[in-house]
Amino acid sequence: MLNKRISLIALGMLSATQAMANDQAESKGFVEDSSLKVLLRNAYINRDYKDGNPDKAEWGQAAIGTFSSGFTQGTVGVGVDAFGLYALRLDGGKGRSGAGGIDFFKQGDSGNAADDLSKGGAAVKFRLSSTTLTYGDQMPALPVLNYDNSRLLPESYTGTLITSKEIKGLELNAGRFTAESRKSAEGRDSGGLKSINMLGGSYQFTEQFKAALYASDVEDVLKKQYVNANYVFPIDKDQSLTLDFNGYRTKLDDSYVRESGATGDDNKIWSLAATFATGPHSFTLAHQRSTGDSNLGYAYGGYQKDQGRVGDGGNTIYLANSYWSDFNAEDERSWQLGYGLDFRAFGIPGLSYNFAYVRGDNITTSTSEGGTEREIFNQFKYVVQSGPAKDLSVKVRSSILRVSQKSSEYNVSGNELRVFVDYPINIF
Repeated sequence: MLNKRISLIALGMLSATQAMANDQAESKGFVEDSSLKVLLRNAYINRDYKDGNPDKAEWGQAAIGTFSSGFTQGTVGVGVDAFGLYALRLDGGKGRSGAGGIDFFKQGDSGNAADDLSKGGAAVKFRLSSTTLTYGDQMPALPVLNYDNSRLLPESYTGTLITSKEIKGLELNAGRFTAESRKSAEGRDSGGLKSINMLGGSYQFTEQFKAALYASDVEDVLKKQYVNANYVFPIDKDQSLTLDFNGYRTKLDDSYVRESGATGDDNKIWSLAATFATGPHSFTLAHQRSTGDSNLGYAYGGYQKDQGRVGDGGNTIYLANSYWSDFNAEDERSWQLGYGLDFRAFGIPGLSYNFAYVRGDNITTSTSEGGTEREIFNQFKYVVQSGPAKDLSVKVRSSILRVSQKSSEYNVSGNELRVFVDYPINIF
């Protein structure tokens, strides 16, 4: 059914005759609008697990090259996107690698992580008016399929994506992807994804109010719906209150329930965050709640079905209380107190700090009810503002996660440290 809907909306996009925008008319050409960028990334993650679990850590250096051509001129423009990825392992050999939450370099049969890995991909794109069809290897960033770029190398997917921006403020997306490239492994189909279909869009109703609605169908795994509403209340010149609601509803396929060993097949999870910004300060209060009968809670991303993973992108969790823990267990309720500071007001442009305290309770597992977890999150980030190293960023992030004995089946206690140094270089 979703295939038919995607076909219909794609046809409607491509045959639109009363377009309010026409990006293709502004095309300067295949070469003239092209760009080549290289991101040099040095990344380190260490997890000091508690309760007798062995510590895990990985460290690597990556080069991420991306090429995006312009579109040829004419009624229908044609272009090409391509990427090349390379990563070198600096630490995290046998005994230290293998944590699913780090996953810089996939372990081989010997238990050793790969010394390095390289891969690439390309896609061809066509544009009619302000509607673009892209086929090939891509990195989609949508609420129901969002590639993971929060580790050493990014994930990618192979398939077709249509994006339409014919009407000002309205973006429509329809897509089908049939292969997944794991961020820590070479080649495609490393996640065992059969296919994922998606459909949806977002609309900027006013300058203050924006909403989105998406749906996806991961073949033989689950169906998912997503809704978002975001409203900004201007208070004063440098003050505002932002309300952000995000929600997912998932329904597991019966075959997947049997294969993964899950109990129950449905989950609903939502979060509502209120952020008050005043000058360089921001204060956040958020609540998140998971309901349903699936012991997987809100399932997303990952590569192994027997671990409750579904292959729809490691960042497909547009929820307020997602840090080291996602606070997404069965029946879990969580609250967050957050704070942010922009040091520009104190004469240090480019430096920012974020803090969050999140506490979850009411966690249900196969053996207990009423479990709890809590996390203290801290992050400093600095972006160089000028000079030869302009745009180089250094991000230092730490989390202290404590999980009660009743919740040990769902999560594990530990201390985490992440250090990322990103240096983007624009070749042209």
